Amino acid sequence: MATSPTVLITGSSGRIGQAVAKELLARGRPVRGLDRVATPGVSDMVIGDITDAAAVRRATEGVGTVIHLAATPDDADFMTELLGPNVVGVYNLFDAAHAARVRRLIVASSGQVVWGQRLTGPWPIGPDVPVTPKYWYAATKLFLEAAGRAYADAHLIASVIAVRLGWCPRTPEQVAEIAEASWAQDVYLSPGDAGRFFACAAAARGDVPFAIVYATSKPARVERLSLAEARELLGYEPRETWPQGTEIVTGKS
Repeated sequence: MATSPTVLITGSSGRIGQAVAKELLARGRPVRGLDRVATPGVSDMVIGDITDAAAVRRATEGVGTVIHLAATPDDADFMTELLGPNVVGVYNLFDAAHAARVRRLIVASSGQVVWGQRLTGPWPIGPDVPVTPKYWYAATKLFLEAAGRAYADAHLIASVIAVRLGWCPRTPEQVAEIAEASWAQDVYLSPGDAGRFFACAAAARGDVPFAIVYATSKPARVERLSLAEARELLGYEPRETWPQGTEIVTGKS
């Protein structure tokens, strides 16, 4: 049976979600969004929450690839803000993907799972180093990675790529934080590069049962998060470096 070309983006209205949708549509890929509000430029939308199993099932039906971005995006109260979207939502997504026979899942983890090495190295930090999660948010991302590995092993028709994202700022305040820390500029991820990265992952060869890769823009000074795996497996090559792309966040021309 042919695999559907449609790509579902969960969290499609977020900073990265919009960039990914724009890039995929520019490349001619059909896109469906799942978010609590409509996504600009995306006509095929399921308005709903990742914690709503029925909404997730509606969203995954008839798609061949899922890019999973929906989450509480940083540390917050575990029981009220992290548990639902970052744990229950992950279960809902993998359960629905299995029912819909989705062939590729690209799931957003975080560079915060190797937080302890960002200042000490050794660099570049590869996908096989011992994890040093920053706190509860990063711990939920390790749950996501483990769920992806379990899913790929249990359902051999599926390919799961877990992406440890660099820092794609969502607010002017986060842009200012990055400006003050050289290590953060090395793990910066511009919206444009984020869109290109996920487009490469969606188009990558099918013989990748499970992989962990990092995604950043070009490091300003030192490659702290390894890009070798993304280059080799996905054909991703970053085009921008700090502070390119920050004008999208700050509103400056």
